[in-house]
Amino acid sequence: MIKNIAKKSLLVALLAGIGFGATVAQAQERVYVIDQRDVVALSGFGLCWRTGYWTPAAAAKDPAGCQCDKDLLPKEVCEPAAAPMAGPKPTGEKITVAADALFDFDKAVLRPEGKAKLDELVAKAGAIKLEVILVVGHTDRIGSAAYNQKLSDRRAAAVKTYLVSKGIEANRVYTEGKGLTQPVTGDKCKGKAATKALIACLQPDRRADIEIIGTK
Repeated sequence: MIKNIAKKSLLVALLAGIGFGATVAQAQERVYVIDQRDVVALSGFGLCWRTGYWTPAAAAKDPAGCQCDKDLLPKEVCEPAAAPMAGPKPTGEKITVAADALFDFDKAVLRPEGKAKLDELVAKAGAIKLEVILVVGHTDRIGSAAYNQKLSDRRAAAVKTYLVSKGIEANRVYTEGKGLTQPVTGDKCKGKAATKALIACLQPDRRADIEIIGTK
């Protein structure tokens, strides 16, 4: 009995002497001795006082683990990876070049006005981190579907050739022909014979849809 009292007195005196002010219960809850201010108690050398429950694994879970034993804990515990920064938001721009500025009737040769329009497009592509340019050629409805399909392919290819000549990488330009399948004139142009009036009316259908995709 006397020995037990002596041991308890010694423990109380020790804790009081070094100024911890921590209870035995508090020491058992944490792997470091915590004072009454809920602050880790430090030795005269600035080291954290550990309880008997201290292990590297337990220290990694203790709120004061990185403060007291950073060098002993896994790096990811005390230096968690920074959240990845948000990348550039993709921005796409679709440009439809005016039909009368690109091609004449039944032609796949770019007109001077068409080249000027494409020069504007190249400038816009240079202002972003270019991913890809999509070029889709179209025709009017005059002529057979098979003929117009080939003509639309040639028109798309003509646009690509010009863009590449202006410095756009060839592997970033994809072409496709849609023939006469996607007119924009609707049913406003009457007739089937290739009259001057019908050719003029269908001019908007002879076009190339050009879409620039990249990031800013």
